[in-house]
Amino acid sequence: MDNYKPVPTVVAAAPFDAAADAQALRSAMKGFGTDEQEIIDILTGRTNLQRQTIRGIYEAEFERDLVDDLKSELGGKFEDVIVGLMMPPVEYLCKQLHAAMAGMGTEESTLVEVLCTKSNEEMAEIVAAYEERYQRPLAEQMCSETSGFFRRLLTLIVTGVRDGLDTPVDAAEAKDQAAQLYSAGEAKLGTDEEVFNRIMSHASFPQLRLVFEEYKELSGQTIEQAIKHEMSDELHEAMMAIVECVQSPAAFFANRLYKAMNGAGTDDATLIRIIVSRSEIDLETIKQEFERIYNRTLNSAVVAETSGDYKRALTALLGGA
Repeated sequence: MDNYKPVPTVVAAAPFDAAADAQALRSAMKGFGTDEQEIIDILTGRTNLQRQTIRGIYEAEFERDLVDDLKSELGGKFEDVIVGLMMPPVEYLCKQLHAAMAGMGTEESTLVEVLCTKSNEEMAEIVAAYEERYQRPLAEQMCSETSGFFRRLLTLIVTGVRDGLDTPVDAAEAKDQAAQLYSAGEAKLGTDEEVFNRIMSHASFPQLRLVFEEYKELSGQTIEQAIKHEMSDELHEAMMAIVECVQSPAAFFANRLYKAMNGAGTDDATLIRIIVSRSEIDLETIKQEFERIYNRTLNSAVVAETSGDYKRALTALLGGA
């Protein structure tokens, strides 16, 4: 999708009066009861940078920490949304990665969603912030929580081997890389995962887009079909995530949201993570893709799956319809 244009749902409020916002938030939480709607209106209607400014003024003015106050006044999934909005975006993703690896079992699909969708530049920020926050390198912790070719792929991504966005795309190399993928998969018995890992983790997304076109030209089938035949489990999921993000990140996230709400129960953690973390990047584009693919609005799906202040906070981030 060459014309991919990321459009956010949350943009800077203008005019912006941080002192007035800080005062309104304090009033919303003072005394008996809490004015949740006021909290939703203010915090979902400001960018992360503006929220950090409000937090600074709130502390200076009232000698209290805004996030601590919010945590003591709010609860449940509504609190998760609001506290998530208050975290700087990179720190928020670090917290999600850490939670995915904490406790029993590892949430591989969270690792895939956060790690396989990032450019090398974004990855470097996450790696630095993670180590600062948890005093442990992300790669090291991930290695102890994953295994096999899946671990190898994620390690390559985390260690920052992907070409930067400033690397020019190379058509001749794309032909060669497509041929390597073909001989590593369809053209032989068994699969050489190492070759798939190397190309999928090294080439930039624009380069991979060319590789996938060349692959189709060469083999007569799409890279998705090949991955489906050749890979299984987490490695399959990770490879597919990279392919989908190369073609259209918005479609990837729309599909994830659909899966989070489809069937019995709702995967609220995924719902919150995607809506919060993409709100200033491409949530508007994700909404359009969701409607195009599933023939219903993302908003109506969220309304059907959630309730109360939690619902109001998510739909405010979605910008209504």
